[in-house]
Amino acid sequence: MSNRITNLIAAILLVFMFLVAVSSIKEDSLTMDELAHLPAGYSYLTQQDMRLNPEHPPLIKDLAGFPLLFIKGIQFPSGIKDWQQDLNGQWGFGNIFLFKSGNPADTMIFWGRIPMILLMILLGFFLFKWARELFGNKVALLTLFFYSFSPTFLAHGRLVTTDVGAAFGVVLSTYYFLKFLQTSTTKNIILAGVTLAIAQLLKFSLILIYPFFVLTFLAWIIFKVERDKLKQLFSLGIKLAFVFIIGFLVIWPVYQFHVLNLPSEKISAYAHEFLSHHPVKKIIEKLPVKVAEPADIISGMAENPVLKPWSYYLLGIFMVTERAAGGNTTYFMGEVSAAGWAQYFPTVYLIKEPLAFHILTLIVIIFAIWAWIKKPFWRQSISRFKNWVKSHFTESVFLLWLIIYWGSSLASNLNIGVRHLLPTFPFTYMLVSAGIIAILAEKKGLGHKFIGYSVLIILVIWQAITVVAIYPHFLSYGNELIGGPKNLYKYTVDSNLDWGQDLKRLRDWVDEQGIKKIYVDYFGGADTKYYLGNKLISWQGDRSPSELAKGSYLAVSATFLQGGRGKLALGFSQPHGYYNWLDSYKPVKIIGNSIFIYQIK
Repeated sequence: MSNRITNLIAAILLVFMFLVAVSSIKEDSLTMDELAHLPAGYSYLTQQDMRLNPEHPPLIKDLAGFPLLFIKGIQFPSGIKDWQQDLNGQWGFGNIFLFKSGNPADTMIFWGRIPMILLMILLGFFLFKWARELFGNKVALLTLFFYSFSPTFLAHGRLVTTDVGAAFGVVLSTYYFLKFLQTSTTKNIILAGVTLAIAQLLKFSLILIYPFFVLTFLAWIIFKVERDKLKQLFSLGIKLAFVFIIGFLVIWPVYQFHVLNLPSEKISAYAHEFLSHHPVKKIIEKLPVKVAEPADIISGMAENPVLKPWSYYLLGIFMVTERAAGGNTTYFMGEVSAAGWAQYFPTVYLIKEPLAFHILTLIVIIFAIWAWIKKPFWRQSISRFKNWVKSHFTESVFLLWLIIYWGSSLASNLNIGVRHLLPTFPFTYMLVSAGIIAILAEKKGLGHKFIGYSVLIILVIWQAITVVAIYPHFLSYGNELIGGPKNLYKYTVDSNLDWGQDLKRLRDWVDEQGIKKIYVDYFGGADTKYYLGNKLISWQGDRSPSELAKGSYLAVSATFLQGGRGKLALGFSQPHGYYNWLDSYKPVKIIGNSIFIYQIK
C-alpha cells in the first residue's frame, strides 16, 4: 500500500473521529469529574492558585480552561465559602461557577471539551506515526482503526477528564525514551526528560513510568548491548539519571505558576487533612525510630519558596496513592463495595471494548503460543526468549508496560471504570495489529490469504458498525457478550455507563411529554435545577416511596438505581436495598441507557 493512500485513509479516520466527537458533545450534559476539572482549569489560569482539585496535575485542566479565557463576561465567584474557606471545595465551587453565577454554562462546557478532542486526535496521529515507523503502513492503519473506533476513547476523549491525556503521556514519553536508549545524544536526553515531565503533569498514575523506564533501561543493557555491558550500564545510567532530573526540574516552573498565589498555610492544611489516613503514616508509626510524616514534610517544603511548587506536586501524588488504597464505593455485578474486586478490570475491559477486537486479540495470542510450543518448551527456551526480545525489543517494552499497569490496577482498590485502563490501550492496539498483519503475511497461497483478509475485513466492519450504532451514547457502550448497551447496567455503572451525561436529554423528554413535575435522583456533574427548573422535585433513594405522588414520574440515574439494589459485599456496610421496590416496576423510558424513568402506581 502506497504512502499516499495510507495517509489519505489515516486522514479520513482522524477526521471521522473529530467530527463524531464534536457533533456528539452538544447534547451531553456535564459529567461528574468535569464538574471539578473544568472550573479548576479556569481558576488556575486566571488566579494562579491551584487550591481546587490538587489530586490531579494541572495540564489537562489548563487546556480545558484556555478557551474559556475568550468567552466574555465570565464571573469568577471568588467570595464564596467553597473558594475562601473550604479545603478543596471543588464540587460546590464548580456548581456555583458554572450554573449559579450567571455564566453561559453550556457554552463553557462545549468549548472546554474542544481541547480534549484535539488532544485525542493528536494521540491518534502520533500512534499512527509510531506504528508506521515500527511495522509499516498496514499495521499503522489497522492500529489507527482500532483507536478511531474505540468506544472508550470516543466516550472519554470528548470529556474534560485526565484518562486520554494519560494515554497520550505514556505513548509520547515512551517513544522519546526509546529514542534516547537508541541514541543517547544531548537532544534525546532533553526530549526524554521533557516528555517524561509532560506525562507526569497529565496524570499522577503515570508515576509508574519511573519503574517502567528503569526496567526498560536494564532490559536494554541485558538484551541489546553487545559489549562492555558494565561500562554501558554506568555511562548510560548516568544519562538516565539526567533524564529523570530534567523531568523533575521541568515540573517546577509549571507548578510554580499554579501555586504563585496559593498560601503556604493552605498547602499545610491540605496535607494534614487529606493525608491523615495515608498508608505510609501507619508504616511510619510502627517504626522504632521517629520519622517525619508525609504531611509534615510537605508542610515544611511549602514554607520554602523554592520547594513550594514541588511540595504541592508531592501532595497530589500522596493524595492519589491514598485514594487508590482507600477505594471507591461502586456497584459491580450485583454487589456494592469500596474494597474493589479482583475481577473488576478484566470484566469491564472484556465487556466495554468491541467483541471483534477481542476475537482478533485472541487470534494473535493463540498464534503466538503455537509459534512458541511448536518446538519443545525446554529446548533452547532461554536463548529463544533472549533472541526474541533482542529482535522485538519495542514490542517487549509494550508488554512490560501492560504488565506493570495492569498489575497495579488489579492490586488497587480503586475500581473507577475501564477509562483507568486507557494508558494500556495504544500499546495493545499496536501489538494486536502487528500480530494480525504478521499472521496474514505468513499465509502461503492466494486461498489462505483471501480467507485471512476476509475474516479481518468482516471483523473490522463488525466493530465499525457496533460503534457507529451507539452514537452519540459512547459512554454506555457494551458489547455483544452481555447483549449490548441495554444490559450494561446489570454489570457496572458509574463512568462505565452513567456519569450524568443524559440530563439534558431527560429535560428534552420531559418537555416532549408535557410533564409538569418529575422526581429526579440524578448522578452527575450537571445541575438538575438549571436544566429542569420548576419541573424538578429532588429525590433521594433512601426516602420512603410512599412520599411519591401516585401517577407521578421518577427518574433515577443507573448509578444510584443499582447502588440501591445491589447486595453489600462481605465486610462492607452502608444503607442498601432502598430501590428494591422498583423491581416490580418496568421503566416507561430509559434515557441514553443511563436514566431510568418510572411512573408511580
